Amino acid sequence: MKQTAAPRTLTTPQADTLGPAAPWQDYPRPQLVRGEWINLNGRWEFGTGPETHGLPGEEVYAHQILVPFPPESALSGIGRRREKQTDLLYYRRRFVLPALPSDRYLLLHCPGIDQEAEVYCNGSPVGRLAPVLDGPAPLWLPDPRQGDNELVLAVRDRLDRKAWPWGKQRQKDGGMWYSPVSGIWQTVWLEWVPREFVTRVKLTPSLTDARVEVFTARVGETPLWPGQPAETGSLEFAGSTLALDRGVGTLTPAEPRLWTPEDPWLYRFAIRCGQDRVESYFGLRTVGTGRVNGVPRLLLNGRPHFFHGLLDQGWWPDGLWTPASPECWDKELTDVKALGFDTLRKHIKVEPELFYYACDRLGVLVFQDLINSGSYSFLRDTALPTAGVQRLPHLFRLPHPRQRALFRRHMASTVAQLSGHPSVVYWTVFNEGWGQHQTRQCYRAMKALDPHRIIDTTSGWFRVGPSDVESRHVYFRPFRLPKSRRPVVLSEFGGYVWKSPAHSRYPDKTYGYKLFDRQEDYQTALLALYTQQILPAVGRGLCGAVYTQVSDVEEETNGLFTYDRRLCKVEPRAMAELGRALRQAAER
Repeated sequence: MKQTAAPRTLTTPQADTLGPAAPWQDYPRPQLVRGEWINLNGRWEFGTGPETHGLPGEEVYAHQILVPFPPESALSGIGRRREKQTDLLYYRRRFVLPALPSDRYLLLHCPGIDQEAEVYCNGSPVGRLAPVLDGPAPLWLPDPRQGDNELVLAVRDRLDRKAWPWGKQRQKDGGMWYSPVSGIWQTVWLEWVPREFVTRVKLTPSLTDARVEVFTARVGETPLWPGQPAETGSLEFAGSTLALDRGVGTLTPAEPRLWTPEDPWLYRFAIRCGQDRVESYFGLRTVGTGRVNGVPRLLLNGRPHFFHGLLDQGWWPDGLWTPASPECWDKELTDVKALGFDTLRKHIKVEPELFYYACDRLGVLVFQDLINSGSYSFLRDTALPTAGVQRLPHLFRLPHPRQRALFRRHMASTVAQLSGHPSVVYWTVFNEGWGQHQTRQCYRAMKALDPHRIIDTTSGWFRVGPSDVESRHVYFRPFRLPKSRRPVVLSEFGGYVWKSPAHSRYPDKTYGYKLFDRQEDYQTALLALYTQQILPAVGRGLCGAVYTQVSDVEEETNGLFTYDRRLCKVEPRAMAELGRALRQAAER
């Protein structure tokens, strides 16, 4: 009987530089910056156990974990999964608080928890956090002490609760399904605010100005996010102060400089509401659809643009959902642009806001997926559609009203959280039928939440409702541009595999859509795929193409980079030349 080789331990280059200091010290919310905050990343006491009424006993805290890395990851120091899904994950951390002014209140932020947490401060319950549904809502800690304090989070994560958005993680991973992630996976931090404070800013740019809507909340009232329109306040921009009118103001640069992938220009400004002051930024750009010479096109800043993209899963070999440091994103985005790409489709995962800030700074466009919920069927959602059965009646609906309500909450919180980023230009509501339900109603709900971005209602297939684009996935046959009254986007294709054993997690497991034994054959086939199928289609109206994918992920070895990001499988100069040819074809 053939034995299966043990998984190989892989690390990214940034993990090599992790030292004794706490990781992830960057301010975690770049579009709403305050100066007074405390980062709680670092060593926490950790353990798992059955749910209790209140705080667990001391015996639970048998380990130490490095936050913000999830416990299943190597970087966390735990590196294993829970034996029982019903067990809770308990985190405990002591922190020292300086003396706060009498008019300041302490907020706890933990925007990355899978799935929900009960929070205790100094032994008393203070509330619940569920970021995937409610966004980055903070909690008010009502009785902190100057000096020593104790914080406990009891995290519940049940992957079998398919009513919740769950994405691509599975207990039994393999193929296109990846290792599960639970617990804390983003920065935990404290900040102190006045009684009424700014909770978020909604930015709607044009080619000449940016409409700014400011939202506030009051400590002691719920919820503390996303807030209500500010009653008073002002904007500070370019040496001038502009009063808000019912929470709204318009910022107009003297000589507008548009945000583009080639020139990702960001304007900085500040918001003052009462005793609160925060700093933010915006970019001037528009996206939409239109006809150019009779052909449906996607438009960036009013001009046809070809979105040359890669599928981006957001998994890392050492940190799973959490890279070793934010510099991992800067390096990856820079490498992707060096290959000629300007777009990432962030696939069924919502990242920390520092990721989108990196895209804003470096000029990478983002197609953002919502996270799927509901059940998955291989026959219904993969086998039949791949064979060509892609217009079945609308049998794909979340059967329970609560499941539909949770998906809508996730939709609304995702739009509210990311709507200020100029890099985010496109929403994907449903991917390949996963959790698809009430398609028309969901399109209308998304359009009401964000009428200024492109909406791909049904990426891949089961086109049974309205959408801004005709979105296709093609892997096992040649791509032929379909006739459509809407702009056509090839939102997934390729998936070619050349595997580097030295940089693969599973030496004897390979998953992909076309396998090559030699790197040079892989490179030749990849370039031929673009030059023979994609490039001609661009001239006939193809508006975007998203190749699968940025990097290998566990068993799936169809990335342009290896899972550890230490090897690029393709020749950068040839890929960059291909990118220029695609842009030129779109311009013609």
